[in-house]
Amino acid sequence: MVIGNGMLAKAFESYLDQEGFIIFASGVSDSTSADSTAFEREIQLLTDTIKNNNDKFFVYFSTCSINDPSMQHSLYVQHKIKAEELIINQCASFIIFRLTNPVGKTGNRHTVVNYFINHIAEKKEFTVWKNASRNIIDIDDVYLVCNEILQKKLFICSIVNIANPQNYTVPFIVENIETYFNTRAHYSLVDTGGAPAIDTTAVNALFTKFNINFDEHYLQKLLKKYFPQ
Repeated sequence: MVIGNGMLAKAFESYLDQEGFIIFASGVSDSTSADSTAFEREIQLLTDTIKNNNDKFFVYFSTCSINDPSMQHSLYVQHKIKAEELIINQCASFIIFRLTNPVGKTGNRHTVVNYFINHIAEKKEFTVWKNASRNIIDIDDVYLVCNEILQKKLFICSIVNIANPQNYTVPFIVENIETYFNTRAHYSLVDTGGAPAIDTTAVNALFTKFNINFDEHYLQKLLKKYFPQ
């Protein structure tokens, strides 16, 4: 069973008929949101789903932003921590995947890459945090690794980071988008920002198994794959 209808839910649609699993891929997707009502709705849906499916293996998608000092006090991160604690305390069997910034086919304008692409395409001015880094990964790579973990029953009742082993600075991301679309972004640099410290040791062997190569061309490959010109 899959709860949700966004990019993550669609990536895991193969689990729609796998009754032993609950893939909880619903909730607030905008990490900048300050809508406490939306967070409360997700917690209520999470609580109800756990209560009605306590015999199933529960899969929840949290965020690696929990490890980012610049975001630890945000409502979004505090909400994710609350959700994780709820699952740990109430689910007999579960896994929590902490994700970074997946790139895929989505109309969500709040994802990191979509935000920059839309602002650049629409020639809108925006702010770039000079010292900030973001972690970007293909949604298909997320699925490959998570599916292997679920099918092989690895890391049961654990929290696992699913992330690119390297972060990209925000200026680097913007420059790659400019190069790919052959256009110039209109932005101002602000001397602030931080970077998440993400340990991917637990899943690096799976990246190797599926020949996922996070080389210097990875970001450009994602742009070509999901934003064809």
